[in-house]
Amino acid sequence: MALIIAHRGARSLAPENTLAAARKALAVGADLWETDVMVTRDGELILFHDDSLVRTTDVKDRFPGRDPWRVAMFTLDEIRVLDAGSWFLEDDPFGMIVAEAVTGEELSGYKGERIPTLAEGLHFTRDVGFRVNLELKRLSTPLGDFPLVERVLKAIDDAGIGYEHFVVSSFNHEWLRDIRARNPSLEIQALVSYAEIRSLDWENPEFATYNLRSTLIDEARIQAMREKGIAINLFTVNEADEMLRFAKAGAAGLITDFPQRAENRDTPPFLR
Repeated sequence: MALIIAHRGARSLAPENTLAAARKALAVGADLWETDVMVTRDGELILFHDDSLVRTTDVKDRFPGRDPWRVAMFTLDEIRVLDAGSWFLEDDPFGMIVAEAVTGEELSGYKGERIPTLAEGLHFTRDVGFRVNLELKRLSTPLGDFPLVERVLKAIDDAGIGYEHFVVSSFNHEWLRDIRARNPSLEIQALVSYAEIRSLDWENPEFATYNLRSTLIDEARIQAMREKGIAINLFTVNEADEMLRFAKAGAAGLITDFPQRAENRDTPPFLR
């Protein structure tokens, strides 16, 4: 059975890449939550996806005149005052509030939700016995030389989280090679989208696990890679029929904004 990986947490039910989304992912039965690691201006590691803070925070109101409000332009102290939850109530990005899939109590709790640090995300994952997929995001100017791999591995060690509780993924395969060289025991997963697909050697795959855009592979290839002992996780798979189709084809995991749709997967058909 394919693992259910909650994309940026259960982001259809809670503000993405927050601990609220991670808690919701756990509550609806996801096997892992996936989140993104970025770096602040003062070299602190946070969980955030976009280069800009605009879409999912109130940064324009808090810090007018700091256009384009990129993460790399703000210190951790500045980022920690931002409201990363209220936008979800206002935008209802997946229509789940209108569908009454989110309770009023939950919505009230999302107001004022903060952007978590990597340490907070790891501590949460450790304390509740969950698993997390840490995607290492590309670094923007002026952080091009920041030692991201070294700092992430140190944060993992400092958190005292067992290797079974996390994986590290990235589109930057050189970072993954660096991690593998530093500690072969750590599980790494190579992210692949349109640009990377051209350089993949399916006959001699370099990594044990690939996280692919679902439109770049078919069921036959998934099955063939499984027979080679190569795991394929697919993103972003949101529709129930697609989830079931890829699971039947042998996908190791499904990265989804709707982990709740696989809540009853142990009772065929596993999607409600």
